[in-house]
Formats: sequence, C-alpha cells, structure tokens
Amino acid sequence: MRKIPALLLLIAIILQTIQASAQGPEELVVLNWPNYLDPALVERFEEQHDVRIRQVYFEGDDQRDEMLVASDGAGYDVALVSGNMLQTYMRSGWLEPLTEEQVPNLVHVAPRWRTAFAGADGFAVPYTWGTLGIGYREDLVSEPIDSWMQLFRPAPPLQGRIAMLSHNRDLVGMALVALGYSSNSWDDHELSKAEQLLLAQRQHVRTYGYVGLTADSAMVSGEIAASMLFNGDALMLQEFEPRIRYILPKEGGNLWVDYFVVMSRSPRKELAFALVDFLNEPQHAAEAAQFVHYATANEGARDFLPDEFFDNPVIYPDPETLARSKFFEPLPPRVVRRYNSIIINVVR
Repeated sequence: MRKIPALLLLIAIILQTIQASAQGPEELVVLNWPNYLDPALVERFEEQHDVRIRQVYFEGDDQRDEMLVASDGAGYDVALVSGNMLQTYMRSGWLEPLTEEQVPNLVHVAPRWRTAFAGADGFAVPYTWGTLGIGYREDLVSEPIDSWMQLFRPAPPLQGRIAMLSHNRDLVGMALVALGYSSNSWDDHELSKAEQLLLAQRQHVRTYGYVGLTADSAMVSGEIAASMLFNGDALMLQEFEPRIRYILPKEGGNLWVDYFVVMSRSPRKELAFALVDFLNEPQHAAEAAQFVHYATANEGARDFLPDEFFDNPVIYPDPETLARSKFFEPLPPRVVRRYNSIIINVVR
C-alpha cells in the first residue's frame, strides 16, 4: 500500500476540518410535541455541547406513531413518548437501553414515575405527568362544567363551539368514561355505545384537533368555548385569557406520563444521553416544569420550584380527584383496530 506523504495528509486533515466547520455544529434531532421544551434550556444545551437541536413536531400520539413506523424508528436521536406506547416501541427495537451510568441525573427521578408503565425503567426517563380533562371559557357557558357529558351532549351555548381530540385512545376512552365504563374497555357492547355517543355529538363539534396554545388560539378568541385539553395547556392559555378554566370531570379523566427515550438507531447516542441527563438536572427540570405548566417527575426539582406551583390543583390534583383518573393500558391489536374504526367513522 502506497504511503501518503505527510504534507498531503496534513492538507487533507485541514480540508476535512474546514468542511466540518462550514457545515456548522453537529445536529441532534428530537421528536417532540410543539411548545414542550423551554427554548432557554435548548439554547443552553446547544452552547454547552456545541450542537444544534432540531425539533420535529407531531400533533398527536397517532401521528408520532405513524412517523416512527414510516422510518422504522430511524431519523431521530431523542423522542418524547407516551407511557402506554413504550412496550410497543421496545418490541419494535426502537429504544436504546439506558442506565444511571449514562444518565446520572436519573437518581433525582421519582421511582413512581420510572416504573409507572411496563418497560419504562431501563429504557425511558419520565419528563412530566398530568391529566386530560376539559378546558372551557367560563364566560361562554350557561353553567360551570364538571362532567364529560356536558361536552358529549352539549347544551345550546356549546353546540358548534367544541373542540375534540382525534386520537383514538383519548376520544374513545373519554366517551367510555362518560358512560361509566373503563377507558381501557375491550367490551364490544361498551365500545358500540361509545361510538353512538360520539356520532351523536359530531354535529356539535367544530373541530377534531388540538386547540392552539398561542395568543391567537380559538379558545382565546372565543371561537371554541370548550375543548378536551391537557391540564398544563389550560394554564398556558390562561396567560392570554384568564376566563379559561380547567376541570378534571367528576367521572375521571386520563392520567398520563411523558417519557424521553434515546432511539436505538441514533448515530449520536452519547449526545442524546447527554440531553436527557441535562434535562434532569434538578434546576433544569424545575425550569422545564414552569415553562410547560406540568408536574415534574424530578423530585430534586422541588427545591427550585415555588410553593404556588405545588399548591395549584390543576397541576397537582388532590389524591381523591387523582384517584378517579386512570392510565391508558396497552390494548391487543384487534381492540386497537376497533378503536381505530370508531375514529374513522366519527372523524374522517
């Protein structure tokens, strides 16, 4: 094999360095909900690690699932995943195992949330937790809302001014809860009843989609008077319109945990683990919680959060209220297909 002269080798190295510099810093791709990472934290991490974070957004769990299936889990370094999908993603081989050696700040995360879903411990790091309930404009309803049925069988002031989620578990699950059934029901009779309820409601629904969280949101303008809504998002909207209220209905709602995972096909796993660890430094976790208005899974963050954050019942419901809400559990494929067929009949 012919040896390359030292001068030519040096020139080649210099040219590679110049080319890398021209391309800019390394890029870390994060699959995430919109408005779910504090830009100040993103900027701080980028500066510390000389990296650029590019976020790819999904608008619902179904869309995230479709994106990952389409790429077979490739193209993303870190992903935000709902707890009930962790086992599915693990079986697909998409998740990289993680330990406290790779993510030392795991020691600050509450064990309750690390083990809330099968497969979470050892593959995922809980980020936030919260509830799915109803957000509404108190000035646009004839009486305060405290029940799912006020959304599914709306009074005249709400008719045509409702927004509903189109994700199969959220929409079908809360229709089941409204009827007194489990949000994880497999029973075909109960699912048929939920479908009938949703079909009867359809004429009164303005949109099947998540309301915006900015100043031009349909809830801020009053175009939407009531919506299925996550608790922290209701608080975010209150910053623009104080008359927005959030209620966890008396029948209960959905209790959820969001996790960050490192993708097994990421070519930048070291940086991916570094980001997950960075977000779990207690002070950073506290900043993230205040930005998104959700309860943090990081126990160490408590030392950096004000008392009013923990005293807010929208963020931290009392145990009795919380007990009425359930996690979504994984369903067998045939039941998932039934949920999906309901969504197709109702929404599409």
